[in-house]
Amino acid sequence: MADSIVIIPTYNEIENIEAIIRKVCSLSKFFDILIVDDGSPDGTAQKVKELQIELGNRLHILERRGKLGLGTAYIHGFKWALQEGYTYLFEMDADFSHNPEDLVRLYAACAEENHDVAIGSRYIKGVNVVNWPMGRVLMSYFAGHYVRFITGMPIMDPTAGFVCYHRRVLQTLRLDQIRFVGYAFQIEMKFEAWKYGFRFKEVPIIFTDRTRGESKMSAGIFKEAIFGVMSLKINSFFKRYIPQDAVSATTAPALRDPVTE
Repeated sequence: MADSIVIIPTYNEIENIEAIIRKVCSLSKFFDILIVDDGSPDGTAQKVKELQIELGNRLHILERRGKLGLGTAYIHGFKWALQEGYTYLFEMDADFSHNPEDLVRLYAACAEENHDVAIGSRYIKGVNVVNWPMGRVLMSYFAGHYVRFITGMPIMDPTAGFVCYHRRVLQTLRLDQIRFVGYAFQIEMKFEAWKYGFRFKEVPIIFTDRTRGESKMSAGIFKEAIFGVMSLKINSFFKRYIPQDAVSATTAPALRDPVTE
């Protein structure tokens, strides 16, 4: 079994799913893949099952009934992957907006450079976004400024969805208490990990908007992020975070496993 797994949530990604799976499997670094499909009516899950015959234990699928949201899909995938013993857990989109070749760089940031979270960042070196309308670029870019201003979190791309987590991060966070599902989910995960004192690195990437299939972005997702950030900051005043440099690696009670709780 590989030490790393790429978790890809899907809903109606039949146009992209085979290509993204084959690309990940072609990389020099060995990654397993977990597809979390929300009952796609276009046959996405069936195509994954067909590919499992060829790819065997490198490819896994969890099927859910109905469109339940990006955040809950990742939480579902995280719990499964932790239970299976993976060390490095990745978030990645199915539509090639994230270049699978950058998985190797995110892995190196955690496994070789000893960071706990590696973020594929669109904004760490200018603005590296392709095929987005200017309005969306500006909205995303200034959303990062807003998040940093409200939370104090020093991350240039807090809404990024291309991320590698070391398992110790996900074991520490209370995954069942993560509330948000869209952009705010990505912000909440990073904010909680930052509050616990985990080490971050932003790895510069070029984000390319999808050319096949339909975007899942909506006004509700942006609204959730705007108001969610304020609630995250307020709620943090009432939570106790123990920085990880103060926690021994052998202190099991501090690193509670959400899979078994």
